[in-house]
Amino acid sequence: MDTHPRRGSPTTSSRIYDILRQDLVNGRFEAGEKVAISALKQQYEVGLSPLREALNRLAAYGLLIQENQRGFRVPCLDREELDDVSEMRRELECMALERAIRHGDDEWESEVLAAAHRLKRADMAPEKVDEWELLHGRFHRTLLAPCGSVWLLRFIEQLHDQFDRYRRMAPEVPEIRRVLDAQHEELVELALQRDARGARELMDDHIRRSYEVALGGFGNRV
Repeated sequence: MDTHPRRGSPTTSSRIYDILRQDLVNGRFEAGEKVAISALKQQYEVGLSPLREALNRLAAYGLLIQENQRGFRVPCLDREELDDVSEMRRELECMALERAIRHGDDEWESEVLAAAHRLKRADMAPEKVDEWELLHGRFHRTLLAPCGSVWLLRFIEQLHDQFDRYRRMAPEVPEIRRVLDAQHEELVELALQRDARGARELMDDHIRRSYEVALGGFGNRV
């Protein structure tokens, strides 16, 4: 299936933005790498105007750095930024989860169960990791969906992308991965039981453990 945007399409800019966003989050560009616009035009088969529009949006979103008269660069890995992103994830996601548990209806419960089921069945083989990541993100979005704040969900989505850029560049830690996978099921159970306090505590621990994995990009652990 061709995932490249077609030249001249009215939605080319949005499509290339989505593709580049995923490639940046998934670590397909090196941290600190200068982005060559001419190479991107050829690689993604896109015209200059929609490509520049997408790059400007990604810079505003925080996944690229725009350098005056020198184009764009992938942000470097920064421990202080990772700490900040992780702390904000803990605060905002725990808040959103509590709200979601209060407001979620029967349909939400069904959607959470379905998202968790698809994630559990997903293959984590290296050649299928992108599919797993897609289902993983969908599970977390579904869990928080009825929190009642569009802006809260937007901020969380942006934090997830920033955090995942660090996590995807770090080596896997199988023992932590097993715990994180088990916690997905535990989060569902607590959500269905409407145990907001227990779910908040577990989500906080879930993000902390993910942070331990992301730290591997710096060659150390906490």
